[in-house]
Amino acid sequence: MAIDADIPAGLTRRAEGFIRSHGYWTGRHDVERYKVRWAEHGVPAAQIDRVAAFEAVWGGLALPPSPHYDGGPRTLSGDVPEGPDPDWHFEAGMQRTALPYAFMIGPNGEFGLHAGKWVPLHASVEGWVEALALADHARNWARTTTTLKGAAVDELVLDGFEAVPEVAGLADTWWRGTDSLVAVYRGEAEVMDAPQCLTATIYAGLDEWGLRGLGPTG
Repeated sequence: MAIDADIPAGLTRRAEGFIRSHGYWTGRHDVERYKVRWAEHGVPAAQIDRVAAFEAVWGGLALPPSPHYDGGPRTLSGDVPEGPDPDWHFEAGMQRTALPYAFMIGPNGEFGLHAGKWVPLHASVEGWVEALALADHARNWARTTTTLKGAAVDELVLDGFEAVPEVAGLADTWWRGTDSLVAVYRGEAEVMDAPQCLTATIYAGLDEWGLRGLGPTG
C-alpha cells in the first residue's frame, strides 16, 4: 500500500524517512465492527474510541524489527481494551516471536510491555517509532558498536550526554554525546524482574550527521 500519504504527522524527518524507506501498510482494522461486542463486555466507549484513534493513525504499519524485544510488534494494530479503571490498556500489535509479555498502549498513550506488570518504554507510539528509526540510523553510521549487559549498564557514565527528546524515553532512553549515541533498554529487566536483561548499546565514532541524521531536532 502507498505510504507517503499515511505517514503520521509530528515525526522527525529521520523517522519519516525510515517509514518511507522501510515500512509498509498491511491494512487497518475496522474498529466499528467490534464496538457493540466490546461494549457488551463492559468496555467504556471512551476506551473503544482510543483504539479507533490509534488504528486510524498507526493500524497496519509494519516496520523492521527492533534490536531488542525480539523485534517488537510484527505490525502496529489495536485490539480489545483491558481494564479495570483507571488503567485501561490495549494491545499495540502481535509479537513476532513467543514472548512472556505483550506490547500494549497504556492509559496515557504510552507504548510499553505488559506481563501482569505494566512497564511503559516510551511516552508515546511516536517515541517507539523514533527509537526504531534512530537505532537503524546509528547502526549504519557508527564506526564501532558495543553492547553492555546487566550490572555493567548501571556503571555507564553519561555525564556530558543529553537525552534524545524525540524518543520520549521512559524505561528505554537514548543519550547523545559528542561523538556517540547510547541506547539503554530497561524494559525486559523491569517487566520480568530480571536485572540480567538490562542492556545498553553504545554507537561510537559518529560525526554530526551520524549523531543527528535527518531529524530537525535530533
